Amino acid sequence: MAGGLQWRNALARALKSEEVTRRSPLPVQLQRRAFSAQAPPARSTSFLQAHIQSPSQTRCSQQWRQQSLPAQSFAPNRRKFSTTPIARHNHLDPPKPGEERRVTFVTKEGESYTFLVADGDNLLDIAQDNDLEMEGACGGSCACSTCHVIVQDEGMYSKMDEPDDDENDMLDLAFGLTETSRLGCQVKMSKELDGLVVKLPSMTRNLQASDFGDK
Repeated sequence: MAGGLQWRNALARALKSEEVTRRSPLPVQLQRRAFSAQAPPARSTSFLQAHIQSPSQTRCSQQWRQQSLPAQSFAPNRRKFSTTPIARHNHLDPPKPGEERRVTFVTKEGESYTFLVADGDNLLDIAQDNDLEMEGACGGSCACSTCHVIVQDEGMYSKMDEPDDDENDMLDLAFGLTETSRLGCQVKMSKELDGLVVKLPSMTRNLQASDFGDK
């Protein structure tokens, strides 16, 4: 009987203690402290709004970027492709049928070579295009005497235009100068010069106008 009484008294105390606990909850401040200590801190609404956009906000942002930034800013920098004509050194176009002009070169060894050329071709280009020994150190700019030729026929020489002062200055430097000497770069073929015969001198002097400039 004593044991049963003790058990009932213990049960009564336990029930009473639980009822007291239910009737006397913790103060609100203590409950908040306990909850904040157990739960992780929540992000503020303003932070979420700043970092999370709705689909409509995303579309508006994309439209604003497309309108505010020009399309060229996103285009890669590309250089325009351009071409230039190929430089063809000493290249001569063949004459048109019926417009061929005949010119003959006599080398210093006495060999003769005859070519059919077009109007406007000069003697320097004709010689170099056919691998004849004519230097043309200045590139045909009338600044040297290495393309010196001697016209064999005085009548043909008289049909040519008179040499200008620059050509005469260079001819004064030429080796073996004659009364019918000309610079090959300055003599252009024409209908009047069809059948021209020129002789190459036995040697040339590679003196240019720049050799006599102020130093």
